[in-house]
Amino acid sequence: MPEPEPSHEWKPYHHGNLRAALLTAAEQTLRERGIGEVSLRDLARQTGVSHGAPSRHFRDRQALLDALAAVGYARLADEIAAATRKADDGFEAQLRAVAATYVRFAVDNGALLELMLAAGKAEGPDPAPEASEGPYAILGQLIRHGQETGELRPGDPERLRLIILATFQGIAALVSSRQVPPGQADALISDATALFTRS
Repeated sequence: MPEPEPSHEWKPYHHGNLRAALLTAAEQTLRERGIGEVSLRDLARQTGVSHGAPSRHFRDRQALLDALAAVGYARLADEIAAATRKADDGFEAQLRAVAATYVRFAVDNGALLELMLAAGKAEGPDPAPEASEGPYAILGQLIRHGQETGELRPGDPERLRLIILATFQGIAALVSSRQVPPGQADALISDATALFTRS
């Protein structure tokens, strides 16, 4: 008796965590094709599920993008925390570790960071302000510590945080646009952290 032909009909998703799979596929699409190409229908196709399956986890495309931004912020916070644990205890070394991690993340994940920054300032029910607090809280704590020890000039910590972030972002933009060779990023980071440190 001949064996039945294999069925090519859609089968239920069976990989375990559909939400994580959709976010992974969304990030890959964002990186390779841009935010305009991220759609729930296409992600369903990529992950091998029905068109309606993603709606169990994300009510619409914006909810997916907000969740992806939150994932990015969590990853950035984890990487910054790990870098500061490995760095020396001094303020300048800690700030250099934060800067190097941020610049590398921004260069390697430009489209994701753009999405993260947009989500952080979005209006509506599902922006990601609490997610964005992670990496910026670490920098804020470092700034307060630097002011307490006299290694960072006095002033409004929030304004200093924005200035320092703008500096890191500027270095990343110069590297990403190839106005500065990647090999010069470390020197720029060292120079920038030295500018903020009181000798």
